[in-house]
Amino acid sequence: MDLPEFRNRHGEKLDTAFHPGTREGALVLLAHGVTGNKDRPLLIALAEGLAARGWAVLRISWSGNGASEGKFGDATITKESGDLRDVLGALPPRLKVAYVGHSMGGAVGVMTTADEERIRVLVTLAGMIRTEEFCEREFGSVIPGKGFMWDEPACPLSQKYVDDMESIGDLFDEVGQISVPWLLIHGTADDVVLIQDSRDAYDTAEEPKRFVEIQEAEHSFDEKTYPKVIGEVGDWLEKYLV
Repeated sequence: MDLPEFRNRHGEKLDTAFHPGTREGALVLLAHGVTGNKDRPLLIALAEGLAARGWAVLRISWSGNGASEGKFGDATITKESGDLRDVLGALPPRLKVAYVGHSMGGAVGVMTTADEERIRVLVTLAGMIRTEEFCEREFGSVIPGKGFMWDEPACPLSQKYVDDMESIGDLFDEVGQISVPWLLIHGTADDVVLIQDSRDAYDTAEEPKRFVEIQEAEHSFDEKTYPKVIGEVGDWLEKYLV
């Protein structure tokens, strides 16, 4: 599969990694959450596991994250949804596309899939729905423009980010607009994005849908739970993307 160089509508180059597969005509997009990038262990493990099942996979770093161009302080759910739409627009038109997003990348997927026909299958891993509550819970004591996300100096908390999270509030309207098959996976020990986000999204969503709770799994899962995640995602793609 020949893929182009990906740039967003702002001209910023997006850093990607491609894993070839044996199945023709389909591509799985994988994307990260806030402060993450395409090289997070979960995304690498999932990409390798899906590629071993024959799926072509593209890991993406959103603009301002990892080695992608752009400023981290400009990275918001709304801007990353634009990045995703720009990636979709650059792909061959008849390609069957699935999107898998972790954490805030899940929120990006929900926002985009609600009105984007190019995404045939949606998967959210520890997906965020209540954006304003998350921002207040995790960063409420941090001063935008002065402090950092989780004390990481490379990840300043910007007013743009806070404003976007508050403006969105939550994504339940978008959840109700999603008509494609949706797999939700969440760990019961996640203390970053609370599992109730996925439970309530599942209750709100239309069929076909599936919700998998992984016992004792934390926000980014781990080597013990990667096989379960890979298996569930692979089975969902087998059922709905073929």
